[in-house]
Amino acid sequence: MIGRGSTFDGTLRLEGAVRIDGTFTGEIAAQDTLVVGDGARITGTITCRSVILNGEVKGDIYAQDSVELRAAARVKGDITTPSLVMEKGAIFEGRSMMEAAQVGRDSRLGRGPSGAAVR
Repeated sequence: MIGRGSTFDGTLRLEGAVRIDGTFTGEIAAQDTLVVGDGARITGTITCRSVILNGEVKGDIYAQDSVELRAAARVKGDITTPSLVMEKGAIFEGRSMMEAAQVGRDSRLGRGPSGAAVR
């Protein structure tokens, strides 16, 4: 977990679920769920199984299962996932690719941007 008030720059590679409440810049590759807390700010690329977003992301999101944008979420970037849920109040500026066949072929899903496997 990256707590509120914390700042991290770099690459995170995680096997389990993770929650970010602080500021992160870089690449996140998680094999499980990423929870972005209210007030959190992420600038970079996210590749994981699923994302629950309450904070702000500037960058692309690649999720194998789902992305949930809660009411306080702000996303400026593209989202690739077979399931996208947006609550009223969420802001999304970008493209959404949701076709299951496309997701299965997308080289980003199953692999992070640097090529590391994410399963």
